[in-house]
Amino acid sequence: MTEVTHTGLSCPCELFGALGPAADWVVYTLFGLDPQSRLGAAVQFFVFEVPKVLLLLTMVVFAVGIVRSFFTPERTRLMLAGKRASAGHVVAALLGVLTPFCSCSAVPLFIGFVTSGVPLGITFSFLIASPMVNEVALVLLFVMFGWKVAVLYAAAGFTIAVLSGWIIGLLRLESWVEPWVYETRPGALADGERLTWRGRVRFGGNAVRTILGRVWPYVVLAIAVGAGIHGYVPADFLSSFMGRDAWWCVPLAVLIGIPMYANAAGVIPILLALIGKGAALGTALAFMMAVIGLSLPEAVILRKVLTLRLLIVFFGIVALGIMAVGYLFNAVM
Repeated sequence: MTEVTHTGLSCPCELFGALGPAADWVVYTLFGLDPQSRLGAAVQFFVFEVPKVLLLLTMVVFAVGIVRSFFTPERTRLMLAGKRASAGHVVAALLGVLTPFCSCSAVPLFIGFVTSGVPLGITFSFLIASPMVNEVALVLLFVMFGWKVAVLYAAAGFTIAVLSGWIIGLLRLESWVEPWVYETRPGALADGERLTWRGRVRFGGNAVRTILGRVWPYVVLAIAVGAGIHGYVPADFLSSFMGRDAWWCVPLAVLIGIPMYANAAGVIPILLALIGKGAALGTALAFMMAVIGLSLPEAVILRKVLTLRLLIVFFGIVALGIMAVGYLFNAVM
């Protein structure tokens, strides 16, 4: 497996290229830490990753905000209503990638979709793809691990969303939705006003202020955790239970990831540290997909509209898909 370090990253912006030398100067010259020490390695990882990830987030969230101005929840609902099952899952997963709504939107989106005639399976394809395969995750994966990993991750997450929704649709579990959902009248989930380009740019700026203002403490905390792993966790210890040799490594990574909750920006710095310490790529990606796609907070939110049986089926199918992706990545990378 190719070792991942910040020196191997490429970025067209000179500012990003200067972050590595600047972090080295701050840590090893200004702070006077030993480059060979565990503390020095941990602090250097933290000082380098914090500005890099936050700058990337600012640019990506701004661009995503402009994209999202074209795909309001109401417009997305109308695009999915009446779709045939054969094409609906693919369209729903594509819209999920383009419209990365947060977990707090799951309940109103679910109600709006189901009561507007969107089949249950197609609704789940959207809800799975939206958090798992989003622009922030793909851009950060591309910058940190290269285009092959980003493309394979996108294909894997998209496939999980399509197949999981298709299987749930085949099972015909509509009766396992909480009865009150079908009694709710669909309404507009968002303002559908037309925006000028100036308005879309303002929308992107507001997205940066809102999203970055909400997640930056968690991103910094995640990078601190990654720095601790990078500097202090022995490679042999980590690779012993996140490697590719034992069959139980991937299921264990999924089980560890489910109780946690973070967005892609928060978990990717931890992913980088895990892989740098010897964790297999597939196992680490399975952990990441479980964190952002199968979190306990999301389960609590969805429990408002799903019976416990349907929630267990949903989590079980997606977890099996994530484990399959983990094994696939470990086999081919």
